Amino acid sequence: MRRATLAIPALAAILAAWASPPAARALSPSPLAAELDRRVEAAGERLISWRRHLHAHPELSNREVETAKFVAARLAEMGLPVRTGIAGHGVVAVIEGGRSGPTIALRADLDALPVAEPPGLPFASQATGVWEGQSVPVMHACGHDAHTAMLLAAAEVLAGVRAQLPGRIVLLFQPAEEGVPAAERPAGAEAMIAAGVLDQPPVEAIFGFHVMAPMLAGTVGYRAGALMAAADSFEIRVHGRGAHGSTPWTGIDPIVVGSEIVTALQSIVARETDLTSEPAVVTVGQFQAGTRHNIIPDSALLVGTIRTFDAAMQADIHARLRRRAEGIAAGHGATVEVTIEPQVPVTINDPDLAAMLLPTLQRVLPGRVVEARRTTAAEDFSHYGRRVPALFLFLGVTPAGELATAAGLHSPRFTIDESALPTGVRVFVHLAADYLFAAAR
Repeated sequence: MRRATLAIPALAAILAAWASPPAARALSPSPLAAELDRRVEAAGERLISWRRHLHAHPELSNREVETAKFVAARLAEMGLPVRTGIAGHGVVAVIEGGRSGPTIALRADLDALPVAEPPGLPFASQATGVWEGQSVPVMHACGHDAHTAMLLAAAEVLAGVRAQLPGRIVLLFQPAEEGVPAAERPAGAEAMIAAGVLDQPPVEAIFGFHVMAPMLAGTVGYRAGALMAAADSFEIRVHGRGAHGSTPWTGIDPIVVGSEIVTALQSIVARETDLTSEPAVVTVGQFQAGTRHNIIPDSALLVGTIRTFDAAMQADIHARLRRRAEGIAAGHGATVEVTIEPQVPVTINDPDLAAMLLPTLQRVLPGRVVEARRTTAAEDFSHYGRRVPALFLFLGVTPAGELATAAGLHSPRFTIDESALPTGVRVFVHLAADYLFAAAR
């Protein structure tokens, strides 16, 4: 796994200054710290209003037309130059500081999921969309509405003090984080990078957030190094021979073959992978076969995901999956086509950047910064971290009394304690300001 180099003037200068004793290594608060907090508090009502509007009007990946218009309009109201149509429906704005200094980026994602939201919230989604030819309900079941609203509020706060900032802040509102059909790739972070968002102007560090449940509202999860897994998709198409359901011996049943493959794949992780080294997951999420109760079909399709943190383990699981599927099929006289497609690399928090900014987190949120556990969920923010030092954080959004029962991401029951959102805005603006002022010294 390639990792971003730290041969960057501003970050290198900050790290060089850390030759002093450990007690002196914490970054000093920016001279704007108190003003930033005042402005975050003043933006609170707009923050919640923006989040609720976005939640009520979700759009699927690569289809964020109205969401992008809403974001662009809010940024224009702040007096920021806005570029739209980036990598599909991405929106980019730049806050130009009044003094020279480095360039950093803050990122949020725009898209929602094909999930039906239950009634209850006065701003619950009733939206629908089209996904792979089918009409589906749409919901912000992964919290991207919160991410976008927090970045809009951070933009308002930072734009309000732009004359005093050294350097510039690139605001990235990214489409298609949740993935797109194969015909629309590349998309999301990959497409944003290809469009030059890290190069025009050159960005030297990037920061992002993800809301998390069940995690206590108002706490921030931090981890240096690998945080979220690499995600690969796979398809196994089993080719048998169709027959009447009453005479299975005259055919080769791909459903039976596929069922054996599903069961056998579980032993790759359970019995053949060293889980004391790194965690891994192999999941079959779709099994498609047949049209009638009394017809053995010609073929079956298995679709799933592989999650890993280590490149060697990733390659080994790929090879074992192919061997297992081909061997089982051959034993039945069937054949298989196996396709494995890497989608998202490991999300890695640059250790030096993370260490440098941990004191900022602890100062802004005393007692509320926790070490996050690695998660086998994946995030295409990882693509940015392959280009520049990156720091990705988790924001808890679950009230204390609901931690044991809170639904997780992608569930129709996923909810957000909105009182946590100003915390995310504070972290965004203080990370940005502390980094810029430290690099400008």
